[in-house]
Parts: sequence; structure tokens; C-alpha cells
Amino acid sequence: MSPESQDKNGRHKARMQSRKKVVDEAVSKALEERGIVVLYTGDGKGKTTAAMGTVTRALGYGYSTVVTQFIKGTWECGEKNLLMSAAHPLQWHQMGTDFTWETQDFDADKAAAIALWEKAREALRNKEVYLVVLDELTYALNYRWLDKEAVLQAITQRPREQTVIITGRGAKQYLKDIADTVSEMRAEKHAFNSGIAARRGIEW
Repeated sequence: MSPESQDKNGRHKARMQSRKKVVDEAVSKALEERGIVVLYTGDGKGKTTAAMGTVTRALGYGYSTVVTQFIKGTWECGEKNLLMSAAHPLQWHQMGTDFTWETQDFDADKAAAIALWEKAREALRNKEVYLVVLDELTYALNYRWLDKEAVLQAITQRPREQTVIITGRGAKQYLKDIADTVSEMRAEKHAFNSGIAARRGIEW
């Protein structure tokens, strides 16, 4: 090995040793075992996709999972088609209405959201459920279909081992406050804005 290569490898090893020390110290401090609240928000693509990735991961270990989807409800969903076709411990509930800008019926949308919330709340009380996904919950709260305090209480008083994932644009500060992990998807560029239609198997 040339002196230049030895020097390069030496510098790389030193950087990795330093990085390992930082990671090991962080891991050694993470001693609390419990479920968490994860919030995916922002105007960028990928919030529901990220949640579904975690659903797949949980189901891969055989953990009981409940998915509730606000807003969505009439479109076909590739993830649902796949996951519900197998013998997974999975429940999947949807509002059963179209996007609110399509229905244009506040009372009907609110009634559908409340009915769906009851299923979500049941899951949030069930210690056997490992993961609960509240997809597009931000809309149901921002449109005032649901009582904010009741939702926050159900989430914060859920079983200790249960994890909750909340998705949706425009998450208010009160959701960020109760979340343990917050990721904001930023829209830098989107094909739809260039006139490219949403594609089956990619967008839904």
C-alpha cells in the first residue's frame, strides 16, 4: 500500500473511530423503553409513504397494527392491497368519503371523521395494538371535525408500549409538542406541478 493510501486510510479510520464514539455514547444514554409519537408533516411528498414503511416493518415482526386514514377513502391504495392480502395482524379503516374539496359537504365529512375517530380511539385504548397510524389526522383537526382535546388525551393516555404515527400537512404546534419525533417533508420539486399525472404504484 502506498504512503498516500496509508495516510488516507488512517484519516478515514480516525474519523470513523470518532463517529463511533459519538454513536456509542448516544446509544448508552437511550435507556427508556416505550412507544413513541411520530409526526410526519410539511408540504412535501412522502408523509403517508413513511408511515406505511413503518407499518410494513411492524408487521414484519408480527406486531398488531391499526391504520386509520382521514380524508382518503375512495382511491385505491397499493399498500393496502398488498398488506391486507396476507395474514397480517392488521386493521385498516378509512373515512369512506372523497377528498373534502371534492365532497364539499362539511357535515357529512365531519360525521365520517367522527365515525373513523371512534375506531382510532378504540385502538388507542387497546394495549394489544403495537402501532396506530392516524393518517391525515391534521386535516380532521384543522377542519375542526374532531375535538382537539379529546384527540390529544387519547394519544397521550394510550398504553405505554404503543406507538402512534400522525401524518398530514399543517400540523399545529400542539401536535409537535406531544410528538417524540417530528419530521417535516419540504417540497422542493414535484412532478405534478409540471403537469405530470399521478402514477399508479408510485403516488398511490
